[in-house]
Amino acid sequence: MDVVVVGAGASGLGAAIRLKQAGITDFAVLEKSSSLGGTWRDNTYPGCACDVPSALYSYSFAPNPSWTRAFAGQAEILQYLADTASRYGVLPHVRFGVDLLRASWDPDRSLWSLETSTGPIEARILITATGPWHEPLMPSVPGTFSGPVFHSSRWDHSVSLAGQRVAVIGTGASAVQFIPAIQPEVESLHVFQRTAQWVLPKPDHHVPSAERWLFRRFPVLQRALRRGEYLAMEALGLGFRHPRLMRLAEAVGRLHLRRSVPSATLRAALTPTYTLGCKRLLMSNTYYPALAAENVSVHPTAVTRFDGPVVVGADGSRVEADVLILGTGFKILDLPITSRVYDGTGQSLADVWKGSPQAYLGTAVSGFPNLFNLLGPNLGTGHTSAFTILEAQLDHVLAAVSALIHRGWSSLDVRPEVQAAFVSEVQSALAGTVYEKGGCASYYHDINGRNSFSWPWSSARLQRDVARFDPLHYAISKPLEVAR
Repeated sequence: MDVVVVGAGASGLGAAIRLKQAGITDFAVLEKSSSLGGTWRDNTYPGCACDVPSALYSYSFAPNPSWTRAFAGQAEILQYLADTASRYGVLPHVRFGVDLLRASWDPDRSLWSLETSTGPIEARILITATGPWHEPLMPSVPGTFSGPVFHSSRWDHSVSLAGQRVAVIGTGASAVQFIPAIQPEVESLHVFQRTAQWVLPKPDHHVPSAERWLFRRFPVLQRALRRGEYLAMEALGLGFRHPRLMRLAEAVGRLHLRRSVPSATLRAALTPTYTLGCKRLLMSNTYYPALAAENVSVHPTAVTRFDGPVVVGADGSRVEADVLILGTGFKILDLPITSRVYDGTGQSLADVWKGSPQAYLGTAVSGFPNLFNLLGPNLGTGHTSAFTILEAQLDHVLAAVSALIHRGWSSLDVRPEVQAAFVSEVQSALAGTVYEKGGCASYYHDINGRNSFSWPWSSARLQRDVARFDPLHYAISKPLEVAR
C-alpha cells in the first residue's frame, strides 16, 4: 500500500485524517492494542488529566465545544479522540491487534517491508506515531517488594488502596495528579522524592453548560479562547529562552507552596533548587495540600533497595508498605520502536542514533528514506500543546507524501548535510535556554548528556519551519519506471 502509520494515538489518528483529507486512501494504521487512544488509553490512574488547556489540546480542524473542564480529564480526552476518528471516517483504516515487529527499507524496490504480528505488509511510506509517553520507565532497584507493584501508566485497578499503607516513588507529572486522588482513602502514604519540583497553581475549573452552548452556537468564541490560551503560553515560553524571566513565575510557585503547606520543615523539603522550566512544568491545586495531610510522609531521598515489605531510602530511612506505586515516567528518548526500524544496510534507527536521537525538523532521518517520525527529536516545548507540534509536522509530512505519490518519485531521503546543519543549529540555540542553564537533570537529556528533546525557539517558529516541505533538502530518487 502507499502508506502505513504505526500507532493509533493522537498522532496516528491525526495522520490518518490528514491522509484521507488529501485524497490518499491506500493506507493503514497499525495499532497493537485492541483500542485507540495511545497515552490516553494507557493512563487510567486516578486524577489523570491534561496539563494543557482543553481548547488548545485538540486538533485545530476538530474543535470540541463540549469540554466540561478547562483542563480535560483522561476519559474525556479519550472520548474526543474516538469521536474525532469516527467523525472523519478513519476507523476502517485502523488494524487493531497488529504489532509492528520489524520494518526494513528495501533500496532495490524502494519499499518498506514490514513484519507484523499478523503477517507481512509492504508500504512505500512509513509514518511512526508511537509517541514519547508510551513505554513506562521502570526503576532499577535491587531487591523485591512483597506486595502489589505497578507503574502509574499501567494502573492496577484490581488493587484496593482503601486502608492500605502505600509507598510512591517519583514526584513528576503523573504523581502530582494521582497522589491527591488516593491520599484520602489510604491509611498512610509515603512519597519518595528524589528532586523537589516546581508546582504552579492550575487555573482549572468546570465549564458551565451555558459557556459550552455559546461555543457550540458561536464557534468563533472558542477559536478566540484557543488563541488567547496559545498566546498566554507563548508569553510563558519567553522564560524558557530567557531564564531570568522565570523569577516571576518562581515567585508565584513559592507563594503557592507557602499558602498550601503550613510546616516550614516540609516546605523546605518541597522547595526546588533549580530554575523553573529546567524540568517539565507542573501545575496542581491539590498536590501540596495532599502532601501536608496527616497521613502523608515525604521522604526527600532516592530509593536504594526493596526488602520484602520495606522500602529503603538512600538516607537510611525504612518504610513498611502494602502497595508500591511507581511514578517514574517514560522512555522518552530511547523509544522501543527505534530498535525495530532498519535502513537499507541492516542498521536499526537505534544503532544509527547511538542514544542521541537526531532528525531533520524532528521528522525525517537521513539514511531512512520515506520514513517520517511524528513528535520526533527536539520538538518538545515546555509551553505549548503537542497538537500544535503535531499539526506542523503533518503539514510537512503530507506535502512530502503527496509529492511521492503524485509526482511518481520512488523515494525521499533528507540530505545528511541538511540534517547535520539543523541539529547543529538546535544544539547551539539550546545553550542559552533554561533547559541547559537551569541547574537540573531532566529527561530532556539523553544517555550521552545531550538535549535531544527540546525545541529552543518559539512555537510560532516551530509551526513555520517544521510545516515547510522543501524538496531541495531531500535527495529524490528517479521516478518509478511504471506509472501508478
